[in-house]
Amino acid sequence: MASVFAGTSGFAYASWKPDFYPAKVAQKDFLKHYATRLNAVEINYTFRHLPSAATLENWVNATQTGFVFACKAHQRITHIVRLKDDEFVQVFFRAIDPLRSSRRLGRCCSNFLRI
Repeated sequence: MASVFAGTSGFAYASWKPDFYPAKVAQKDFLKHYATRLNAVEINYTFRHLPSAATLENWVNATQTGFVFACKAHQRITHIVRLKDDEFVQVFFRAIDPLRSSRRLGRCCSNFLRI
């Protein structure tokens, strides 16, 4: 059976209070609350930064099994070297590997990585 994933471009928006995030939810708990409503999110953070393993572990721990992350490709890949083969591509994939290892990396990314 096919799975349907629904999410938004990011989750860390204080302006979503109180319409999406209840007023009492602390910003550090936004992802945990978000994951009770949706099962996927695009991570825009990875466009400019490489996330630490600790950050990725926190994201995984804040979400339920089956929740997936779609990581935006780093700007070096898309805008600077313009999709040309570059060693940074492997650096980027190694940085987000904890999401793949925890089976939380969106399928499109997994297919691209041939994993």
